[in-house]
Amino acid sequence: MLRPSPGRLLLLLPTATYRATAFVEAARRLGVELTVASELPSTFEQVQPAGLVTLDFSDPERAAQQAAEFARRHPIAGVIGVDDDGAVVAAAIAERLALKGNPPAAALAARDKHLQRRELARHGVPVPRFELHNVDEDVTQLAARVHYPCVLKPLRLAASRGVIRADDAPGFGAALERLRTILEQAGCERSILVEDFVPGPEVALEGLVIDGRLEVLGLFDKPDPLDGPFFEETIYVTPSRLPTPAQQALVACGEAAVAALGVREGPIHAELRHNARGPWLIELAARPIGGRCSAALRFTAGETGRENGLASLEELIIRHALGMPLPALEREERAAGVMMIPVPGAGVLREVRGIAEARAVPLVEDVAITAHPGEALVPWPEGSRYPGFIFARGETPEAVERALRAAHGRLTFVLE
Repeated sequence: MLRPSPGRLLLLLPTATYRATAFVEAARRLGVELTVASELPSTFEQVQPAGLVTLDFSDPERAAQQAAEFARRHPIAGVIGVDDDGAVVAAAIAERLALKGNPPAAALAARDKHLQRRELARHGVPVPRFELHNVDEDVTQLAARVHYPCVLKPLRLAASRGVIRADDAPGFGAALERLRTILEQAGCERSILVEDFVPGPEVALEGLVIDGRLEVLGLFDKPDPLDGPFFEETIYVTPSRLPTPAQQALVACGEAAVAALGVREGPIHAELRHNARGPWLIELAARPIGGRCSAALRFTAGETGRENGLASLEELIIRHALGMPLPALEREERAAGVMMIPVPGAGVLREVRGIAEARAVPLVEDVAITAHPGEALVPWPEGSRYPGFIFARGETPEAVERALRAAHGRLTFVLE
């Protein structure tokens, strides 16, 4: 017996994303009618008028109008944006169509690092001391008055692209020059944040906000220190091994940030640090974890007939957006982790050796190489794309971390 469809989901998928397969498969498992919206027209749009639509992601209000016109022909029951820009567009569409979503102002505050810092500081959420500057300011004067160590950040680039630590005035000058070039290449505005570097271990908090209440789906340790000068991430492992009081303080900080920004509905991904002074909110995004990292999270589905009886993160997000019943939001019992494979160097990828050997490491579930032969690999801070991902599950976080490192050790990237 076929289940009735819960309605049509509008999924905002930019053309350059890793997220398409996971969300499309989750929608299929749930029996959801799916419309994929992209910023570029598809050659299949005319033959699949209900399944594909082009929206202007650069202009949220125009995209909302385009979505409203589409919805007159094909009614929409929910909307999801999978990346930072998409989250802002999704908020505008949700407001226009009276769907479940965030206020546009909240989505924008989660998108823009300076707006976010101001709102969090105004509401007493612990954030680093920060100032807004422009890359064209006099570097000598600026370097003489900032506090060290500091971190320079673009306002809207993702995945730590362009984020650079400086420990003194010469280092600040070099970082500013490098960041100026990165912003020019990316076509971004020239304003940047300069903020205090916060020491201490960093964690990632994955959550789902339901009617303004944060439900924590996972707290990931990042066992490799992120002390700079650049901030390419590597390993995420959950559950966290931090002491329980520290974890509770980090979650409370995340809850305060959600409230301060006015986030009401949907997924959030937050980066936080913890040290002797307590938790610090580094960044909060109103979208799910990036890349293919969501595969590290699986949840008790409470349904029979499912493989392993587990649900993906994407299924939870879709259920919430469409108002479908949610399972218990409890992560599976086993520890899990993902390694975002570090960029091995600058050059053109020719081949990756040792994939079968890496997959054979006990506890490793998959090694997904997303870079293709002939692709240029660009290290951080100029780069922002990982060449692949390694996934592992085991009885303890320590065992998962060891498996990820062992599998990575068996890979060889051949660059030209």
